Amino acid sequence: MSNTYVDALTKTVDVNGTSFTYRETGEKNGIPVVLLHHLTAVLDDWDPRTIDSLAQKHRVIVFNNRGVGSSKGTTPDTIDAMAADAVASIRALGLTKIDLLGFSLGGFIAQVIAQKHPDLVRKMILAGTSAAGGEGVSNVGAVLQNAVAKATAEKKHPKQSLFFHTVS
Repeated sequence: MSNTYVDALTKTVDVNGTSFTYRETGEKNGIPVVLLHHLTAVLDDWDPRTIDSLAQKHRVIVFNNRGVGSSKGTTPDTIDAMAADAVASIRALGLTKIDLLGFSLGGFIAQVIAQKHPDLVRKMILAGTSAAGGEGVSNVGAVLQNAVAKATAEKKHPKQSLFFHTVS
């Protein structure tokens, strides 16, 4: 394993005939931390400083969801299907116990994993996310559609309309 996230090799794992890309760094011993990222994110969207900090004491694994970045297949349209893919990827790596860090959409996925596979998850950190049925969650579809429309018109990435606001 590499000493830093920017030096980590991008690898693949076969999950039922579909290739998922992932990277890992940090300590080889102990329970690994699996990071689940936000909508439209790929491996390079994680802040290397965050991963390197975690990797000082933990093995850290990040992967692209099905159909995202260099992972193959078609992106699932439900959180349950994304969680099933994540569990299948985790198990394909031979892992039997993990800690999860779910950011935004990744937090939705992490909650489903913990609920359906409590034997797999030891600890979980949820950041910038919500529970199913949480306040404002029903508006996510409209917010995303508006962000994609605005980004298309401005020739920018949709996450710039979602996360990066200029304040005067």
